[in-house]
Amino acid sequence: MSYTALVSTILLSFILSATVLYRYGNWFRHRIFVTLVVLLAWYCSFLIIFALPLDVISTVYRQCKHDNETNIEVLNSADTTSNITITCEIPWTNLPKEVFQNLWRIVYWSTQFLTWLVMPMMQSYIKSGDFSVKGKLKSALIDNAIYYGSYFLICCILIVYLSLKPSVGLDWSKLKAIASSASNTWGLFLLVLLLGYALVEVPRRLWNKSNHSLTLTESYFKAAKLSYDKCEAEETVDDILESLQAISLRIQPGHPLYGYLETILQKVPTELQERMKRRQLPDDTPTDPPSEKALIRLHKQTIKSLQVLQRTETQWHLIVEKVFELEDTLKNQVSREKVYKRTFEKRRGWFRRFVYTSKMEWYWKCLLYCYFQKLLAIMAGVFSVCVVWSEVTFFSVHPPLSIFAVIVKVAKKNYDYFTIEVLSTIIILYLSYCAYSTILKIRVLNLYYLAPHHQTNEYSLIFSGMMLSRLTPPLCLNFLGLIHMDSHVIKNQVMETSYTQIMGHMDVIGIISHGFNIYFPMAILLFCFATYFSLGSRMLSSFGYHQFIDDEMTTDLVEEGRELIKREKRRKQRLEESSSRRRDYHDRFPTTGRFRQPRSTEDRQLDNLDNSRSSLRDAHGLDSYSGTKYTSEIDTRFPPSEDDIDVRFGASTGISERFGNPSELEARFSDNYQLDGFNRSRVGASPRGFFDDV
Repeated sequence: MSYTALVSTILLSFILSATVLYRYGNWFRHRIFVTLVVLLAWYCSFLIIFALPLDVISTVYRQCKHDNETNIEVLNSADTTSNITITCEIPWTNLPKEVFQNLWRIVYWSTQFLTWLVMPMMQSYIKSGDFSVKGKLKSALIDNAIYYGSYFLICCILIVYLSLKPSVGLDWSKLKAIASSASNTWGLFLLVLLLGYALVEVPRRLWNKSNHSLTLTESYFKAAKLSYDKCEAEETVDDILESLQAISLRIQPGHPLYGYLETILQKVPTELQERMKRRQLPDDTPTDPPSEKALIRLHKQTIKSLQVLQRTETQWHLIVEKVFELEDTLKNQVSREKVYKRTFEKRRGWFRRFVYTSKMEWYWKCLLYCYFQKLLAIMAGVFSVCVVWSEVTFFSVHPPLSIFAVIVKVAKKNYDYFTIEVLSTIIILYLSYCAYSTILKIRVLNLYYLAPHHQTNEYSLIFSGMMLSRLTPPLCLNFLGLIHMDSHVIKNQVMETSYTQIMGHMDVIGIISHGFNIYFPMAILLFCFATYFSLGSRMLSSFGYHQFIDDEMTTDLVEEGRELIKREKRRKQRLEESSSRRRDYHDRFPTTGRFRQPRSTEDRQLDNLDNSRSSLRDAHGLDSYSGTKYTSEIDTRFPPSEDDIDVRFGASTGISERFGNPSELEARFSDNYQLDGFNRSRVGASPRGFFDDV
């Protein structure tokens, strides 16, 4: 008996969840309570994934002991003179059954409490526009009334359905089983949709990433689509700023609602507030002071619009950086020097200077990367075929047709616990990657989006925590069905795992349980075929939602995206030229020691002159090199340089460390913000506590 494997699994799950949360979230600006709750939700989900194989091994060993004891009793009763003893090999990860039961009990109730009660309320609380704790809680309860009411209606229907069946008694165990079945039903239907899409899309996406030209074309397409979203988000924020300016003229210091107005203005970045003060209001602006409800509604709109604007600008800088990288890779592929050269140099740390040198970078990106992606695509394709086949046939027990069930059955006979553990971990990880990677790319109502580099807002983090907590239990139950270790699926008397004893079985509600083993595999196949032939993308494209497929609209958007990236590249080149001139000026006239000259005013004037010229070129669509002019439809999507995301949101972004020359940006914006990745001077102190913004 050894607790080493379980303790290692617990630590690994915590480290992985904390690392992922650090990549997507911002621990220094998000509310502490939100960070802890999301961390707990992700940690419980990862713990289920990594600890379930240990429970499977322990169950296999207990099943072996039970079968041998039964065989010994039969043989001894037939021949009383014989003394037969059969031993089972004890796995090194074997633990008492009570350990896993207590573990799953804690994880189960923690995830259920978080995903059905705490996180929905937190989500509504955060987006609420009220100015008091009581008001925020009231708004959160109202927002969740329909959410909870729908589940209450489902529970009432199930209770009435069971009450009409006299053979079923309504005790606590029955109600718990019904609730578990209803939760599994919801999770399984969502799992069918996600797996039906991801089992085809994941191998195809990996294969397409090996083609740099295709990836670059798709990135141009995404850039063109994102420019429309960015323009729409800026227009929405401009409307909010106009409303705030009109209200600020009507609510002066001393007014009863002035504190509420200050709370709203604290959410607006400093640069946007300055733009708001320079705005000229129309003549028909209302002069009546607003009510408290109007301010609450405006507060809620301000929070949402700023979140959307920050998300779109973050996505824009990430897609621009990705396109620059792909363009450099395509240029370096034809290089005979075999040294990777960048259009815009990045800061090189010790790893890039001594290990990942320019020559190593060339061999990796221009030679080995394509083969590596193709190898991953082939492996993912093989796993997808095995998963689809096993999903379609796992209801067949005699003979067993599920590939994973056959492998586990052979490993049981040979006491090969290592194979069972490795196979279980790989299957669950691949299923989890397919399901979760699809969730991370979902944009529901243009609000939920997980952006890397600490750019995800609290609302999207809570949404991802809820989805992971709700999907992980049915996903693991589906895995147990694939390897024939769920007695409710294969209808055989097999020893149950501690997981199914606490979490329940892969059961659905009785109303739809008849024929489930028929339409569940058919649904998987249907979604897989629809994804393979891109039926969903073609349907959305026909309805006016642009998708990356081969048609005239895609070609137009690709060309438009290419022009947008060219504009962005020219703008960045002008900034680097300005930075180079500034560095030359400082080299000629040092500003340190006894030769220091009071030339900071002239230096700032030089910066302002360069920025003004760049802004005028952008505003009039002029190319600084060729003098060509583009249409105003494209030009209006590029604001002047002072509207960059670092200046606009300050501490809420960390783009400057990854996009552009850090020394250039530090010198350029030294009067505006601190370049430390988590600066706070532009926006001010963030609400660290859950009630700090009240």
